[in-house]
Amino acid sequence: MSDHTEAQGRVRAFLAMSIDGYIAGPDDDLSWLPMGDLPGPGALDLEQFMAGIGAILMGRRTWDIVAGFDSWAYGDTPVIVATNRPFTSDRDTVRCAGGPIEELIDLALTVAEGRDVYVDGGVMVQKTLEIDRLDELIATVVPVVLGGGVPLFAPSAAAKHFRFAAPAPYGSMVQLRASRTRDAG
Repeated sequence: MSDHTEAQGRVRAFLAMSIDGYIAGPDDDLSWLPMGDLPGPGALDLEQFMAGIGAILMGRRTWDIVAGFDSWAYGDTPVIVATNRPFTSDRDTVRCAGGPIEELIDLALTVAEGRDVYVDGGVMVQKTLEIDRLDELIATVVPVVLGGGVPLFAPSAAAKHFRFAAPAPYGSMVQLRASRTRDAG
């Protein structure tokens, strides 16, 4: 595992999840996500989070969903879509790459030029956690139990320890910020 240096950004995830840990419902349903809630003191919205991001490493399944949205939330930030399947995009800032997760993260950190990398998508977050490269997880918890869908977490071979910052209100939700520690405490 390579720790980041001062000149290298952090690897971060920013997402919403249900109380039971799902980031999308069955069939990738997102209709359960509230719209229009405003962040309270200490919470980040996507625009504030994106201000520190130099590159996005996105899973293919996530790309297939966000590419169909009416608006593009990522501005001019470079997006690397992790895929080995045929891929096209009409956006100049989007490209694809394949390979082991370690190489994809290193590529995204290089593209980010010292800024942070946003890892987006359930499988990408799971893989990044598994290899111990996720520095920060920001999860806005929606007060709903979905009972199934796309889970944020997968079984892991080893425990991963984080330290919470104070929870922050986000409209009807709560935002949790957890930073990776490299020890058991």
